[in-house]
Amino acid sequence: MITEVKTIGGYIELQLPQGNEHYPALIKLNTGRNALEYLLRIKKYTLVHLPYFTCEVLLEPLCRLNIPYRFYHIDSMLNPILDFEPGPTECLVYTNYFGLMQETVKKLSGQLNNLIIDNAQAFFSPPLEGIDTFYSCRKFFGVPDGAYLQANSNTRLSLDHDISIGRFSHLIKSIDLNIESAYPDYIRNNVCLVDNSIKKMSLLTQKILSGIDYEDCEKIRNANFKHLHKALSEKNELTIEVTDLKAPMVYPLLINNPELKQKLIDRKVFVATYWPNVLDWTTEDMLEHYLCKNIIPLPIDHRYHISDMDYMIDILKQLL
Repeated sequence: MITEVKTIGGYIELQLPQGNEHYPALIKLNTGRNALEYLLRIKKYTLVHLPYFTCEVLLEPLCRLNIPYRFYHIDSMLNPILDFEPGPTECLVYTNYFGLMQETVKKLSGQLNNLIIDNAQAFFSPPLEGIDTFYSCRKFFGVPDGAYLQANSNTRLSLDHDISIGRFSHLIKSIDLNIESAYPDYIRNNVCLVDNSIKKMSLLTQKILSGIDYEDCEKIRNANFKHLHKALSEKNELTIEVTDLKAPMVYPLLINNPELKQKLIDRKVFVATYWPNVLDWTTEDMLEHYLCKNIIPLPIDHRYHISDMDYMIDILKQLL
């Protein structure tokens, strides 16, 4: 038996903080969409029910596995409209929108057998026991990839580790230069992840995720969210419950003003659109179309403080 020889000496490597991952017991994979594919491979579903209001990348594993899918609607509270009953070999994917839909997730877990929870926007929402759930790490932290999966099955796939070194330039460049200069690299990284095969989480990504102060990140997100909600709730068309926050991804401000998003971007408050593909999947008379055009996801993450929230609030007051 050949034993690998330990390397001693040489140059000093990049030093990262030592710590623990937030979900050490979950399956560690390279992307959220591949976590969905992992589930589809081991569960062998014959049809997948997806919300109209979700990211198009979830179609990648379905197309790759040649599994048919159907869209369903959500209501104004972001709850699924279940005017159908999934068959015994079918599953329903529900998105935990913005990390705010824990109560809906609990309710669905008691209603549906083959439920998959997409927690890509809800990293700090712990998975319910026995419920297939997946997470995307780069939506919350400075990593190029990475996903966690809770799979309610003893079946496991044999996988190689992914390698992340070629997807790191936008994270490094944003420190040496700025986030705007690094944005083209970020877009290139997104392209690299398209149709990427299922692999284990890279050792580099896992190392970074092991050094994050998750408790601090969670506290900052909750505080920033509550501060924005106190100032903006009267203008927000979304009904939001803030009694049991789980460090949401963003503060979703729904307001009938399609030009507001671009005006914020022009003021260097960079807000995303969730999700542009929804405009192609829906018609203007559909709620999902309205949500896509008018939800403004305001940043609340651990990079920012209450003073930054006040800065955004002041800009919004000027624009509204």
